[in-house]
Amino acid sequence: MKTYIITLITFLFINFGFSQEMGFEEYNPKSTLVVPENPVNKAKFTFIDVHSHQFRMATQDLSTLVKDMDEMNMGVMVNLSGGSGEGLRAMLKNVNDNYPNRFVVFANVDFDGVGNSNWGELAAAQLELDIKSGAKGLKVYKSLGLRNKDINGNRIAIDDPRLDPIWEKCGELGIPVLIHAADPKSFWDPMDSENERWLELKTRPRRKRSATNPAPWQQIIDEQHRMFKKHPKTKFINAHMGWYANNLDRLGELLDEIPNMSVGIGAIIAELGRQPRRANEFFVKYQDRILFGKDSWKPEEFPTYFRVLETADEYFPYYKKYHAFWAMYGLDLPDEVLRKVYYKNAINLIPGLDRSLFEY
Repeated sequence: MKTYIITLITFLFINFGFSQEMGFEEYNPKSTLVVPENPVNKAKFTFIDVHSHQFRMATQDLSTLVKDMDEMNMGVMVNLSGGSGEGLRAMLKNVNDNYPNRFVVFANVDFDGVGNSNWGELAAAQLELDIKSGAKGLKVYKSLGLRNKDINGNRIAIDDPRLDPIWEKCGELGIPVLIHAADPKSFWDPMDSENERWLELKTRPRRKRSATNPAPWQQIIDEQHRMFKKHPKTKFINAHMGWYANNLDRLGELLDEIPNMSVGIGAIIAELGRQPRRANEFFVKYQDRILFGKDSWKPEEFPTYFRVLETADEYFPYYKKYHAFWAMYGLDLPDEVLRKVYYKNAINLIPGLDRSLFEY
């Protein structure tokens, strides 16, 4: 009889939903909190996205991009994936033939061959040709410092002196360098119950690194900062707030130490949205040094950025649980700070933008 009862209870629980086990990834409760909601589908001011990637820009129909841009009030998109040489020129031709004032293309440097005689001078000369072709800046991927190796198979440090001609050329030409170094520090930390990125690392295990793979996180970050300081006449945009959006006190110290460094907010809005009061103070203090950027091109995700920056809303969801399992809060930034973040700071750094697209 006892066995029968246990079997019956188990049957009822399984078949009638009396009990349901689920993993952390599946648990996604709807908040019962009732607070004012002010979703923002269109930015308050026309903005510049300084961090986008469009790999097919040489051949794609740009009108599709422009339609999405217009719907969210994006005036200019900066495509960081321009490449170099012929491929770059093909992208620029498509832009210039169709929407010359709506897109900006940054060039990229190929770090293969570092260690060969005159590599730096030759790379700088190619970059100068790319700028003369119409590129407006240089984008450096995180592969520098992580994967790029010299001709002897050694990791190329970000502050390797063999790269100096590149940074010097950018300063000479008056173009900005938008650089992504490393990844969030949690990728280097133990993957245990205390790691805030545990879910991301579980679902995307290739992002996990050992403490020294290929070098300690702090070492790579320090290489970047030394390079910035070594080239004070070159303007650097530190992508993803230099992975210090979760430590704004330290980021503020770095901005004070490195006057030629600005920061972009691409892919770190979740960090800002969980500390609205501190982030508001930071944006007001460093309002001339922060630029809007999104990174991955997913138009449906931009409204979360607008809502965090513009509103005073409380406890609203982020769009990627594996990035942030916490809720967002609005920074409620003043209009003048918004204007600087959305477009004024980018116009001051990137040459040749059409100012008539923006409010002055």
